[in-house]
Amino acid sequence: MIALATPTKNVARDVDLKSGDGTILKGTYFAAAKPGPGVLLFHQSNRTRKSWDELAAQLAAAGIHVLTLDSRAHGESGGKYDNEANRAAYWKTWWPSDLDAAFQYLSSQAGVNRETIGAGGAGNQGVESAIETARRHPAQVKSLVLLSGETERPGMEFLHQASQLPELYVMDDNDEYPPTQEEMKMLYITASSPMKQLVHYSHAEDAPWLWYETFLDNGKVPAKGGHGTDMFKPHPELPGTIVHWFKSTLLGTPAPPLVDTLASAQVLNQLNFGGIAGIAEVKQQLVEARKKDPQAQLFPEVSADSIGEDYEREGDTKTALEVFKLLELAYPQSADVQNDLADAYMANGEKDMAREHAQKALALLDSHAAPASSWSDTEERRSEIRKAVEQTLKKASAKQ
Repeated sequence: MIALATPTKNVARDVDLKSGDGTILKGTYFAAAKPGPGVLLFHQSNRTRKSWDELAAQLAAAGIHVLTLDSRAHGESGGKYDNEANRAAYWKTWWPSDLDAAFQYLSSQAGVNRETIGAGGAGNQGVESAIETARRHPAQVKSLVLLSGETERPGMEFLHQASQLPELYVMDDNDEYPPTQEEMKMLYITASSPMKQLVHYSHAEDAPWLWYETFLDNGKVPAKGGHGTDMFKPHPELPGTIVHWFKSTLLGTPAPPLVDTLASAQVLNQLNFGGIAGIAEVKQQLVEARKKDPQAQLFPEVSADSIGEDYEREGDTKTALEVFKLLELAYPQSADVQNDLADAYMANGEKDMAREHAQKALALLDSHAAPASSWSDTEERRSEIRKAVEQTLKKASAKQ
């Protein structure tokens, strides 16, 4: 293996890794400029590690060390994989060894925090490899990104049991290898972690089935930009979404578990249509849930925030204020929630309370001790919150 010196700037270097049977696997190591977490990226079977280059460079610039790997017999890596017999033998015998070689290489590099590793995979081969890496190293792998793939029963069982593993799932109805779309939905609903997110690029109808994803027949099915890393071209915002995901889950301050909007439909309907009595019922449910699990959440911050803002737009400022009070109980470290409360108190004529919560929002923004909200921590979002808070403070301080 090639050893790297302590990284001083963003560097991409091709490296050789030796698997358990002596096969040489080719990778590219993207060193960040300072110590930090690492991420392993596995390509889909009809692409190579090069398909990750742009994203890997962005991750390194964000402070995350990255290793991309050509799977055995793909790209520049050695090994045989040219018929079904070789393929079956590989997955049974040498695949775990290849994954471990990649994990050990990345985690041994200078500057890499080996206790905070992420894994990303594209296509069936990449998704299976990312999940298996997490399954083999559950104490170290702290985040997954899965694009357009599936996994077999051991991987499904792992996702179902990994209740605290953050997972980002990405799928496109325009995927040329159906039923990948349904497989991704299956992974998403199987996963028990509340810290999961589904990015679904929806189309009027799914692409028709033509063939399997395999590098042996690469080109047999025309690429449509809907599969794996091919999605980066028609969806140029996707690499940024993935970078933000890994920054939040590997570099950010640990946040309470996220809650799926669909899974919390009953609670959100209570907030939306139950009035103040419904809000009080949800508050009691949250209090009871917190007695069993201090980190329990019953609804996403952003969904309840939208409900409160709707009440406020309709002129029902008292009900809006009750929603935002509930949000503060659920998400006390959110500057966004404190801003909502300041605005709601101002709308209800309570200037002192408006100033108090506006100042709390500014203190949270200035401390950087927590994300600006559970759903966003970009500088753009922080700037918008700050601007709104300052406007509220100006109104609250104005003389009659």
